Amino acid sequence: MIKPKKSLGQNFLNDKNILAKIVSVTKIDGKSILEVGPGTGNLTSYILKKNPKKIFLIEKDKNLISILINKFKDQTIINDDILRINEKKICKEKLTVFGNLPYNISTEILCKWILNLDRNYFWFDSLVLMFQKEVANRIVSETNTSNYGRLSVLANWKLDIKKICDIKPSSFFPKPKIDSSLLIFKPKKKFHNIKNSKNLETITKVFFNQRRKMLKKPYNQLFNGNFEIAKKLNIDLNLRPQNLSHEIYYELTEEYENL
Repeated sequence: MIKPKKSLGQNFLNDKNILAKIVSVTKIDGKSILEVGPGTGNLTSYILKKNPKKIFLIEKDKNLISILINKFKDQTIINDDILRINEKKICKEKLTVFGNLPYNISTEILCKWILNLDRNYFWFDSLVLMFQKEVANRIVSETNTSNYGRLSVLANWKLDIKKICDIKPSSFFPKPKIDSSLLIFKPKKKFHNIKNSKNLETITKVFFNQRRKMLKKPYNQLFNGNFEIAKKLNIDLNLRPQNLSHEIYYELTEEYENL
């Protein structure tokens, strides 16, 4: 029996009802699938029942590779770290992505995918991903809420996001100490034309690092006292960072790039 590794954030999903629910979230039949962190292949088996064209499995743990090869010898199995891989080179077709992401690097993986997207091309048609519930709540959070912050602004730039369900610890082995949530991400047809995603990172970092302070201080830091942009965007600088909508942050980034 394989012992899950704490260092890799391994919690294997083994709840048949949840596994069935995950593969019903988006179309799989005839699609090329990428599964990140398949573990012992529980979800992979359910994906195969839905007749995908091809499955690519990326697993970092060398101890699990032999299990996956024995179970899924006709599929492409890659023993590597998802943070080091160029996903665009995996397949010429757009991928449908599934992943029970390791909690310790889930936001890092998501931010990598979001911020490295080409301006007019998405290498995936949907992402069906599991996160720690607390992180998922931050991703889908709305303006004027305590969870609202950088992650929500970054994630909602080019993607439409929907929460599918929460998942209890009893659905995993070993049982994590917290609940999980399943989210689906789909590319937006229209989004703000920010030239360099690093500028959106900069804008959100400066504002949300001072989230309890009024907007005036971080605004001055970025725009050197040029209040014309705030007037143009109708921003009240006496508000706080969580009071600004996603759209305002994208517009601020565009203005920042035009300076």
